[in-house]
Amino acid sequence: MALSALTFVQQPVDRISEPDVAPVRLPAVVGADLEVPVRGGRLVPYANLDYAASAPCLEPVNAAVAAALPAYSSVHRGAGYASQLTTARYEQARHTVRAFVGARPDDALVFVRNTTDAMNLLARSLPEGTTVVVFETEHHASLLPWPDAVRLAPPAFPGEAIRAADEALAAIEGPALLVVTAASNVTGELWPIAGLAHIAHRHGARIAVDAAQFVPHRGLNLAALDLDYVAFSGHKLYAPFGAGVLVGRSDWLAAADPYLRGGGAVRAVGETTEWSDDPETRHEAGTPNVLGAIALAAACDALTATGWAALVREEERLLARLRAGLAAIPGVRELSLWGQDHPRVGIVSFAVEGRTAREVAEALSAEWGVGVRDGKFCAHPFVRHLLGGGEHGGGEDGGCADGTVSAVRASIGIGTTTEHVDRLVEALRAIATA
Repeated sequence: MALSALTFVQQPVDRISEPDVAPVRLPAVVGADLEVPVRGGRLVPYANLDYAASAPCLEPVNAAVAAALPAYSSVHRGAGYASQLTTARYEQARHTVRAFVGARPDDALVFVRNTTDAMNLLARSLPEGTTVVVFETEHHASLLPWPDAVRLAPPAFPGEAIRAADEALAAIEGPALLVVTAASNVTGELWPIAGLAHIAHRHGARIAVDAAQFVPHRGLNLAALDLDYVAFSGHKLYAPFGAGVLVGRSDWLAAADPYLRGGGAVRAVGETTEWSDDPETRHEAGTPNVLGAIALAAACDALTATGWAALVREEERLLARLRAGLAAIPGVRELSLWGQDHPRVGIVSFAVEGRTAREVAEALSAEWGVGVRDGKFCAHPFVRHLLGGGEHGGGEDGGCADGTVSAVRASIGIGTTTEHVDRLVEALRAIATA
């Protein structure tokens, strides 16, 4: 049966038992009542299962931006009331985000556009002669900014990741930086960042953590984990307004050439230019994304107020339901680096036997109003590894084409419901058995 001919009848998924727990009160998301067209012209409630690409905006974030707009003005420039108020809000946002990630008192926090921007800023700030060690399992934001990096193969288990990093760093003379994700954007699996930080410091190296997929799902304490740098994006953290941060040790940032050369990054301009010694000012030239920073801080406040225990409990309930549902469908294979029992956040990637990833994703959208991601998720080497390293086939792959195989990714977060999960599972059952 062609996928376009499939019809969907919602049926309860009663195969998965759940313990009775008190309902969790989570912040509302903008667009929770969105309806989307499906084949035949009907409108159905949208089942957004693409949070790992961009999470929807939280209502408290929307409210914070709306409250800031009437007095929106330039920052660090003007004596007028609106400028002073906007500056105060911008710097308060910096303080809020610093607290959210448990930064040390002397750490710098530079507002940037996204995680990719943050990692490129760090790459531009490395001392001369620094060797970067990075796993091939990384998102391109953490894999590509480093020239001549030492790339490590996907480890077979967490202990091998630590061993491989240990051996690579031991062979390096001079400054070194280990780059690793906290949670995979492909499988959701959690990486042993505390152990890797210990290994890095034992060799006199530093560690930079891509926390883009971690901070929407778990609390992070940079100081307690002894991390040197952390980068993440607002649009993954329910603040889709184009802001991100690089947080960490200030010395490399203070000594580096300004990331952007322009107003605000200088102390004086004459025959020569005197750049600011403050790393935050030094790398935030031009008018910053004030509303993005305010939004990001509001998201941090909302998650903190909700409490991680409630957030994690609800996510793990939905994730267990989703994974159990997928496991019961013949021909659907979940992708995993370290096995099905390894802890992970609310991200699941999978392949459907006999169907391309794009075919599955398009059918889910057109027939069932379910939004997922298909492709290689800007992690080409890792996805090829998980799917067997094939060099041919796969068809269209969602905007990260390089002519190889692809997968489907479903990701959950605040706003995901049991009905969304059940609808995806039943839709995949129909697709896999068509």
